[in-house]
Amino acid sequence: MSAEVLTEEFEVLESIYPTELSIVSDREIQIDVEPDEMIDGEHPFKLQLSVHYPDEYPDSLPHLTLVAIEGELEDAEHDTLLESLTEVGEENVGMAMTFTLVSHLREQMASLVRKRADEIMTEETEKERLAIEAEEARTRGTPVTVESFKAWKLKFSRETAQRKTKDEDERLRALSPRDREEWKRATTRPTGRHLFERNKNLEHDDDSFVEEGTVSVDFSPVRQEPAAST
Repeated sequence: MSAEVLTEEFEVLESIYPTELSIVSDREIQIDVEPDEMIDGEHPFKLQLSVHYPDEYPDSLPHLTLVAIEGELEDAEHDTLLESLTEVGEENVGMAMTFTLVSHLREQMASLVRKRADEIMTEETEKERLAIEAEEARTRGTPVTVESFKAWKLKFSRETAQRKTKDEDERLRALSPRDREEWKRATTRPTGRHLFERNKNLEHDDDSFVEEGTVSVDFSPVRQEPAAST
C-alpha cells in the first residue's frame, strides 16, 4: 500500500465526515458513527469506529474496533456488528472500503435501534396482558369445586360457632349475677322438641308409663251372668 493511496482516502473521508473524523496517525483513524435513522423518543446512540490499516490494505482487511460513546452496547450486539462489518469488508477487498464500512455500520445501528424498540414494546404489551389477566381473575373469582366448597363450608361453620360463642360471652358479662344464673338455667332446660323426642321414644316401652304402686284397670267388657230361675 502506498502512502498516497491512503492519504487520498483520508481526504475523501474528511470531506464526508468533517466533524466525525479524527486522524490518529497515517495508519489509523476514528469516526463517530450514529444510526442513519433514529426512532422518536429513543435514547442517543453513538459508536466510535477505529480503523487501523495494515500494509497490505486494501488487499487485506483493516483492523476494526467499536466503542460506545453514547448509549449502551451489549457484548452480543458488539460482536454481531463486527462480524457484519467483516463480511462487508471481505466483499470489498481490493478497493477503498472505509466509506462502505461506515455506511453499513450506520444501517446496522438503525436496525439495532428498531430491534430494541420492538423488544421494549413486546415487554410492555406482555406486562399489560398479564395485568389484565390478573385483574380479570381477581374480579371473576376462583372457580368453585366440591373440595373448595367443603373447605369453605367447614371454615364458615367454624367461624360462625366462634362468633356465636363470643357473642354469648359478651352478653353474659353484661348481665347481673342473678340474671346470669337464670340465663344458664334457661339454656339447660329441656325444650319442647327434646320432650317430644323423649316421649316418642317412651312409646316403644310399655312399662315406662307404669309407675310403682299404680293400680291396673281392666277395661274389657263385663260378661253378664244369666238370671237364676224361680
